[in-house]
Amino acid sequence: MFTPHKVVRRIADHLIDHLAEVEARLAGVPTIPDHWHASASTTPGDLAPFTEADLDEARSRLTRLAQIWVVRLDSLSEERLDREEPGAWTIRQIAEHLSDTYYADAVGELGR
Repeated sequence: MFTPHKVVRRIADHLIDHLAEVEARLAGVPTIPDHWHASASTTPGDLAPFTEADLDEARSRLTRLAQIWVVRLDSLSEERLDREEPGAWTIRQIAEHLSDTYYADAVGELGR
């Protein structure tokens, strides 16, 4: 089940999970695996009514996360974006993967 709260949580978590992966790789340290698999969980908070204030908060949070990604990706060379590492997507492939709108499409237009 995809509710607006769950969609916002999953998009934010997905952006943060992959940002942590990219930052760890760039720093040369092991990544921390995600053991929660939150897309399979629906929490009580996911079922709460989604208000105009929630929409404003989600826009603000997701816009800031998107800016972090843009700044990080713009700082990398083409070579670094496409560097292959064993058992991992390239950073460019990760960015392309994050452009998938599956969760947002599942809930539809939220307003304004």
